[in-house]
Amino acid sequence: MDSLATLATWIWQYGIMFLLVLTLVVFIHELGHFLVARWCGVTVRAFSIGFGPEIYGFYDKHGTRWRFAWIPLGGYVKFIDDDNASSQGSTSMKGLSPAERAGAFHSKPVASRAAVVAAGPIANFILATVLYAALNATVGMRVLPAYVDAVVPNSPAAAAGFQRGDQITAINNTPIEKFEDLQRIVGSSAGETLTFTVERNGEKLALRATPNVDEQRDAFGRTYRRGLIGIQRSVSPDKIRTVHVSLPRAIMLGAGETYGNITQTIGGLWDIVTRRQSAEQMGGPIMMAEVTAKVAELGLEPMLRWIAFISANIGFLNLLPIPVLDGGHLLFYAYEAIRRKPASERMQQMGFQFGLALLMMLVVFVNFNDIMNVWRRLTGTG
Repeated sequence: MDSLATLATWIWQYGIMFLLVLTLVVFIHELGHFLVARWCGVTVRAFSIGFGPEIYGFYDKHGTRWRFAWIPLGGYVKFIDDDNASSQGSTSMKGLSPAERAGAFHSKPVASRAAVVAAGPIANFILATVLYAALNATVGMRVLPAYVDAVVPNSPAAAAGFQRGDQITAINNTPIEKFEDLQRIVGSSAGETLTFTVERNGEKLALRATPNVDEQRDAFGRTYRRGLIGIQRSVSPDKIRTVHVSLPRAIMLGAGETYGNITQTIGGLWDIVTRRQSAEQMGGPIMMAEVTAKVAELGLEPMLRWIAFISANIGFLNLLPIPVLDGGHLLFYAYEAIRRKPASERMQQMGFQFGLALLMMLVVFVNFNDIMNVWRRLTGTG
């Protein structure tokens, strides 16, 4: 009973914060679809945050119903000729008046439809870039330079010849600006030989090292593997410097951070597919809520950076070529553009059924992972 009470308290404390963050990110995503749809002359019936029965809603002057629904894990923009929230074509176009047909989504050129669909993920990328850029321009960038404070004995770094005081400036010709860059590349390269460009006493050296595989459990009970070479860097405040940048530079850095989020996610998914990482680390709403709550305790800046990270990744995941997701729609539109005719209704139905089944299996899997990890932590069995 104590475990159940603790779980209920956790849901109340952490769930609300996560839902606020998710609502913002979903709103921006759907707003992207909505604005480009209006710009392309598409009639929008509904703009919904959440699914299921409506909690509250109102009509705007264009007749669009803006609504909040009881199931807050997502949202949708529904056009006049949609059969459902997945924007599948309506079988009842004949029931629309000429004016209504003019505003139908599926009556628009394929380029317009693709623009409307792509606008959602693009809006997420823009939100992430704006948040990162705003923080970089106002707070500045806190940088821990990639120096070596200590080398672990008998480690790959020791065998490669690293010494205390070395500054790592590049890995495989990829520039390293801060220690976090070093951790990210090494952590995702276990078993791969890397070439490090090192500055030592004004001289540039090339050192080669292969990160060992280190398996650990994180604070949320998930097992993950990362690469380690045995370089240590102490974090005391005098070693962290704040770099103030101009607005144009802040925007460029923000775009770079957004791109980095996406490539990090791609790398993580690839590691799971190739079994370099355990699929157990994949999490769903519960894990996201836990991380959100912990980040919120650190202050406003980390929270805004976390929102940017979520936004960038939701944008990317929506672009995966899976029917039901935005990427699946774009795949069908690409087919239509190449073949000069849309995919058959049968092909689209099969695609959406496959996509929905795949998505539901993924939802079940990540939620199962979440529940089992929370249960192990609460009962001390993991």
